[in-house]
Order: sequence, then C-alpha cells, then structure tokens
Amino acid sequence: EKREHDERANEAVLAKMKHLEEFIAKNKARAATATLARSKSKQLERLELTKIESAQPVAKIRAPKIPARKGPAVRCKDLGIGYPERQIASQVDVEIEHGTRAAIVGDNGQGKTTFLRTLVNSLKPLAGEARWGHGCNIGVYAQHVYTSLPEKQTVLEYLHQHAARGKKDQEILDIAGAFLFRGANVEKPVSVLSGGERARLCLAGLMLSEHNILVLDEPGNHLDVDTIESLAEALLEYEGTVIFTSHDRHFTSRVATCIVEVRDGRVVNYSGKYEDYVYKVNKEIEAGERELASQKAKLPQAVLKPAAAEQKAAVKISQDPAKEIKVVEKTISQLDGQKRSLNSRLEKCDDIAEMEKLEKEIAEVTARLTEAEDRWSELNEQLGGW
Repeated sequence: EKREHDERANEAVLAKMKHLEEFIAKNKARAATATLARSKSKQLERLELTKIESAQPVAKIRAPKIPARKGPAVRCKDLGIGYPERQIASQVDVEIEHGTRAAIVGDNGQGKTTFLRTLVNSLKPLAGEARWGHGCNIGVYAQHVYTSLPEKQTVLEYLHQHAARGKKDQEILDIAGAFLFRGANVEKPVSVLSGGERARLCLAGLMLSEHNILVLDEPGNHLDVDTIESLAEALLEYEGTVIFTSHDRHFTSRVATCIVEVRDGRVVNYSGKYEDYVYKVNKEIEAGERELASQKAKLPQAVLKPAAAEQKAAVKISQDPAKEIKVVEKTISQLDGQKRSLNSRLEKCDDIAEMEKLEKEIAEVTARLTEAEDRWSELNEQLGGW
C-alpha cells in the first residue's frame, strides 16, 4: 500500500514538474512574466521525488558493450532544419563529441524532434549538412517507431534478430524481462502488442545491439519508474554517445553531460550538466528583468502609456480576471485529464490505425491546453502574479 501511495505521489510530482517546466519555458522570455517564471523556477527546484523500494527484484538493463571513441561524433555545418513550408532553425553549427550524453531541450514546437530527425537523415536538411564521423553505428528510437515493426515476429524472434553477434539466450531473456516481457510474454507476436509494449520492444532491441551511437526520442514515455531508473543506470555505464530528448527532468539531470538547446530558430550546445543549464536560464530571466527595469527608468511616461488603439490591439483584458481564471483553471484540468486518458489509451492500443488517430487527438488537445495555459498566464499578469 505504501508503495502504491508513493508511486501515485511521484506521478503527481512529475506532472507538476512538467507543468512548471512548460510554464517557465513559455514565460521566461516575456518581460511581463519574467517574475512569474523565476518564481516558478524556484518552486520547481524544491520539488523532489519519493524514493520507492521495489516490491520485487528489478532486472538490470545492460547497455551495449562497445569500445570508447574520441573526437566529434557528429558535426553540423550551416545546417538548416525544418520543412519546405516552414524553416525551424538555420545556420546551425554544432558538434557533439564521442562519449557525451547530449540532451536536446526546448519548448514544445521549437524543433527538438525535427533536429533529431535531421541528424539521423529521416528528414532532409534544408541547407548545410550534418556529418557523422567514420565508423559511427547509429541506433534510433523514435516515439512512433513501433508502427513499422514486423507484425508476424514474436518478441523473442525480434530480439534475437537485433541482438549483437554472440549474445547468449539468457542475456536476451534478461533484457526482455527488464522491459517487462517475462515468461510466456516473450512468445507474443508483435501484431498483438500494445503501443507501449511495441515501444519497449524497440528499446530492448537497441540495448542488445552493438550501436556506438544511440539517438533516443522520449525513451521513458512508456516505461515504469523502476525501468526508467534502470535505463538511466545503463546509459551512465554506456561508453558510446547518447543524444536524447526527455520530458523527465530527473532522467535528464542524471544522464546528460551536455545540453543542446533548440530555441527561437537557433541550436546551441551548452557544455556542462543540466543543473548548470538551469542556473544559466535563471540568470537570463533575472538579467532580462533588470534590463527591462533599466529601460523603463529611462523612458518618459508618455512612451510607457500605450495609446487607446494599441490597448485594443493588445491582449484582451478580462472584465473580471479573478472569475475567468477559475474557469480557465477548470478548462486546463479537464484538458489535462483528456490528454492523460488519450495517452493511456495509446499505451494499451494494438491497432495501428487507431494509434495514429489517438496521436492526432493528443496533438489537438495539447494545442488547446497550450492556448488555455497562455490565457491563464495573461490573467495572472492582470492579477499581479501569484
């Protein structure tokens, strides 16, 4: 009972962490909401997860054993990423060294996954190039890779096919168990696996390979807390290069040795751990506030007061922000619940067409949730923050 209570508490903390991180990312660059962003950043730092003792032994995930390499793993030169109708970032000049574990960070919609897809050539660059070093053997985990798995293979057959030469049957079974395929489950055909099971199977195949580069897009989305911890431990022992995205702040903090930020049409590699990056972001928020205060002090009052026409064109002012904010908070709660429900259905879904439908619905709900959260921020500005 205590374990279940702690797990529910951790789920609530993780959800709050994610909400705060998204709020900070959206508002840190807005002069009017910088104070709120800084306050939320300090609140985020105080949140902690409860350590949970496992009720049963947890299989230890072992990363591929590969020789360490030196020098640049991938070098981007004048790289442009995006789509023919919309460019995401341009003039990207970034290097990622062998042996590093690079976390790709940025707001939703800024281009993290687009950057990853361009790196592995599943999306052609709009300009420039992303060149991998000699001898790079790249393994990719994408969020929707499960749609392309061989339907007729069993779990065990798939893992045998992707295992490095010389892997023993027990090693393969151990990895299968670590990803929750135990006993008769290893004989399941791929065709009956849910979306979550397919995702775990892809990751299990990567852990049995000889890849010296792992590119992982949200690897923890379909894993339980214990398995995420085990995956983090495996990546810490891995001597290859890891390039990943993750909404899990704890996972990113543990694993990353450098941070690559995708923001406002730029891609920048920050050396140092995740904590160093968070510290830098906080300093940027503070510096932005000081700069804004300095500029206001120098401007005459006539400039600071917008004209009536400009006021009408600005963000709408609520007649009663205190009442509206309660309505918006209720909307956010409902949309957040819908999103969790859709994600849960996707986890259990075993029909490809239905998976794709659910993904579209999740995207639509996410867009509405973002709009509601933006309105909530505007109302908070009217009320003077909290």
